[in-house]
Order: sequence, then structure tokens, then C-alpha cells
Amino acid sequence: MPDAAFRSAVEAALDGAGGDWRHVGATGWGDAWSLALAKGRCFIKVVRGERAGMLAGEADGLRALAETGTVRVPAVYAEGIVEDTAYLVLEWLDLHDIDDQARLGRALAALHDAETPSGPQGERFGWHRDNWIGGTPQQNRWSDDWPAFFRDARLAPQFLRAFRNGFRDLEHDARRLLARLPELLGGREIVPSLVHGDLWSGNAASLAGGEPVVFDPAVYVGDREVDLAMSELFGGFGAVFRSGYESVSRVESGYARRRDVYNLYHLLNHLNLFGGSYLARTARTLARLVA
Repeated sequence: MPDAAFRSAVEAALDGAGGDWRHVGATGWGDAWSLALAKGRCFIKVVRGERAGMLAGEADGLRALAETGTVRVPAVYAEGIVEDTAYLVLEWLDLHDIDDQARLGRALAALHDAETPSGPQGERFGWHRDNWIGGTPQQNRWSDDWPAFFRDARLAPQFLRAFRNGFRDLEHDARRLLARLPELLGGREIVPSLVHGDLWSGNAASLAGGEPVVFDPAVYVGDREVDLAMSELFGGFGAVFRSGYESVSRVESGYARRRDVYNLYHLLNHLNLFGGSYLARTARTLARLVA
């Protein structure tokens, strides 16, 4: 149970409302609580220590997704930090397995078609702040060169972490891939899209009436295909989801190769967060891309 001072600070951010705190879950970097209020329950995420900054980025991403009016996300009620402990208070939603994957696909396509911000010099790709991908800091500095952005703000930092973590056998192919990114990701006009950024099946659900909901985002402005790619990485989204997406937005030729590039980022992140069980799949994907 969070201490009394922390609970008081959170309740003060909710206009002084007190209530019943109940522990409802945990991750490798935080805890989740339910807080019952007079007007209903809310969901509270708590992160301590070096990763405390991740919740502010999550709140920012949820607000950005909500502002598009395209896909349902939990509303942000409050956020803050008490000493070294951060909190994020969200709307409580009763979530179920995705009932209508086609509807989710259409909502995602609508999100990708929504208007996007740009950088201070008109740069098309990036975000106004850094955030987190799972338990890893994610750089989002603005760029007008998509292959360079994905090289410098996505793959290169993950490769460096992998080398520091002892996975140096990847280094030769990593250097070859980074040199090839202009070829692998170029040759097409990329329309900037606001992307969820961490769209695996554990970050999507449905409300009781079938409305799809997404959460735990790692948003930025990039190539819409990064979300499609991740939807295929760990399963949970099927052909109906893809058909729903393509009923609104066409997927361009050459996607399969770009999918592997984009998913390598997430494989590397899992390798760095969770260890060698992800090494074989990461190495195979990398080898395929430089073959």
C-alpha cells in the first residue's frame, strides 16, 4: 500500500476525494491500483525511481490520441510525482477481449489519417518530447528524414544497449543494416501519421458494447506502418483487423520488408529488457534484412 503522504497527494490532485485503494496488478517497473471514489472507480499507475518519468510521457500520448477523436483511450484524470514516485490517474474501464477487430482496424486507420503536428522547423517526424517504449527511454527528436529518424532515434540506441548488455554477436550485421536503412525505408512518399507506437494485443481491448480501446501508448509522428507491423509481431490481431484497416487505408507494396525493419526495434527492446530468450528471433530478423 502506498504510504499516507503519497495517497494524500494523489487524492488532493483528485479534488481531495478519498477512497478505498486496492492493488490490482504490477509490471516489472510499477504497480497498479484501483481507487474507489464517490463518482466511481479510477485506475492508478505508480512507478518509482529511475523510470518515474515514464508516466508523464504516457499521459501526453493518451491526450494526443484522444484529441484526434478517432480511437477510444482512457481519460487522464491527474498525474504527478511525489518525491521519487510518479502516479497517473486514469478513467477506469471494464475491458474485454476485442469483439470487433475490423472496427479496431478502421479506428487505427482513422488515427493514421488524422492531422499531425510538426517540428519547430517544419520537420515531419518525431514528437515534442521523449517518452518510453515499455521500460526503455525512447528518443523523439524531430527530423525531416524518416530513414535517418528510424536509424538514429530507434534502431541505433537499441543496438548500443544490446552491445552493452553483452550481445556483441549482433554488431557486424547491425552496422550493415544501419547503412542500408535509406534503401530499405526509402523509395516511397511517407505521409506522417500519429502512431500509437506500442500496438501489441496486450495494449488493445473492447468495452462491453464492442467499442475498441487502446492504451499504454508510445506515441510519435512517423510511418503508419510501424503500428501495422507491431500488430503482427506477437499475435492477437488477425486478418479481420487487417481487412478493417485496409477498408480505410491502403497498405503499400514492399510492406513485408519494412515490417521486419520496424519490428526489429521491438525485438531489440525485448532483448534488452528481458534477456537472451529474444536473441535468436532478433538475430534471424537482422540476418534476413541484410541478406
